[in-house]
Amino acid sequence: MKQSARAKRMARANKTRTAKLSLVSLMDVFTVLVFFLMLNASDVQVLQRDNSVELPKSTVKTPAKDTLLLMITSQNILLQGKPLAKTSDLYEQSEYTIDALKTELLYQASRTVAAPVDADDPNAEDPGLSITIMGDKSVPYEILKKIMQTSAEAGYTNIALAVENQLESNSDVAAPIDGAVGDGS
Repeated sequence: MKQSARAKRMARANKTRTAKLSLVSLMDVFTVLVFFLMLNASDVQVLQRDNSVELPKSTVKTPAKDTLLLMITSQNILLQGKPLAKTSDLYEQSEYTIDALKTELLYQASRTVAAPVDADDPNAEDPGLSITIMGDKSVPYEILKKIMQTSAEAGYTNIALAVENQLESNSDVAAPIDGAVGDGS
């Protein structure tokens, strides 16, 4: 079968054509997306969450701050994920100071730089070191009191308790926020 000149030209043109994919516009879109995510990711605060800790529910007005995290499960006491003591051993302990916890807190305090006190304000107090206690709601107050006493003795006087934020009964807020921290007041 004989081909026309036009058919031959089209066949030659189709053989030499290669598909080109321009990635410039795709890279531009992803660059904008990366910048958007980087700028908006700084607004979200996430506390390290463990499934073995069920936080008590409360309403919180102050946002969480990035501090030293002390987690109390029904089995262990963990500071920054490092196990320090068994919770069951603290029931029999008559002292209010937990030695392993105090030693680790003093070590952590030696590694941090304290915030300067305002020299111009005569009523300014030393804010102390900050710690967030994330305790399971089944842990009794007796254990929590020993942990707070030990923290205060090690210089961690700014203590915050982590709670799961819930809606107030007369609030119009849409949804609760997990991992909110109260300042203890």
